[in-house]
Amino acid sequence: MKIGVLALQGAVAEHIRMIELAGGEGIAVKRTEQLGELDGIILPGGESTTIGKLIRKYGFLEELKQFANEGKAVFGTCAGLIVVADEIIGQDEAHLQLMDMKVSRNAFGRQRESFETDLPVKGISEPVRAVFIRAPLINEVGPEVEVLSTYKDEIVAAKQGNVLATSFHPELTDDFRMHAYFLDMIRATRQ
Repeated sequence: MKIGVLALQGAVAEHIRMIELAGGEGIAVKRTEQLGELDGIILPGGESTTIGKLIRKYGFLEELKQFANEGKAVFGTCAGLIVVADEIIGQDEAHLQLMDMKVSRNAFGRQRESFETDLPVKGISEPVRAVFIRAPLINEVGPEVEVLSTYKDEIVAAKQGNVLATSFHPELTDDFRMHAYFLDMIRATRQ
């Protein structure tokens, strides 16, 4: 399976490493033409406003929407979660609008309030190591969205059809199970 990592900003090499540990082939995506060869794509962390500007500048906005509408899998981590959301609190315009959820940016505070924890995730047997860095929060989800994990009663991982999103950075640990979960999502949609 070929999994792209949008290489406009964020932890691209770390995601590629995790994809490969999970048994896939990771590809840094810098041009829209590359989307055609992919089975799925990861939208990494970074700064969501900047990522939003860059996906528009380089022609990815409509291409990524089409990619998802064709049933191909999308995984947004941290800022990538904000990019896939329908609504961003305090912001007039959302980006890809692939998931029926309302999110807030930097909900867990500033950089110095960053932390790591072990989280139970629905569909994964043992808790997953999660790194929260200026993390967003899923405030509300629509009826089609499945909540996969919470932290202190707040939603931090969810899935809607072929779109997966986490508030945390699964790529900044040695635990590749969230990436394996993403690959399993792709296998399931192929059948």
